[in-house]
Amino acid sequence: MLELTVRILFSLLVVLGLMWGLARLVRRPLGGSRSGPITVLGRQQLTKGASVAVVRVVDRALVVGVTDAQVTLLGEADLAALAQPEPMERRESVSLDELSTLVAPRPAASPFAGSALSPRTWSQTWQVLRGRSS
Repeated sequence: MLELTVRILFSLLVVLGLMWGLARLVRRPLGGSRSGPITVLGRQQLTKGASVAVVRVVDRALVVGVTDAQVTLLGEADLAALAQPEPMERRESVSLDELSTLVAPRPAASPFAGSALSPRTWSQTWQVLRGRSS
């Protein structure tokens, strides 16, 4: 009985390992590395079948319109302006004492709040039904 259990577990591990390996293989990009001469810098969906994309081709930034049927060159953008990193958001540390004064305390909620087990839910339901019957 123990030998059968070990064999089943080993077979299960082999199948799961194969599934994991295939999943990693499928997730790989088809084009290989992303450091080729063409890179999509940004894309904005306009409708279900249309979008605008900024594509870097060697040392140029092209703005293209993309639909299900075609790709159209809309213009050229300044690659240096697109390559500049956006400024970082400034964050400050706050102590827990300061935070507790900024946040208003919440009343303790029942673990059943909003569920069918909450007494408040049943009283609200009763009030609505009473209002409809009168």
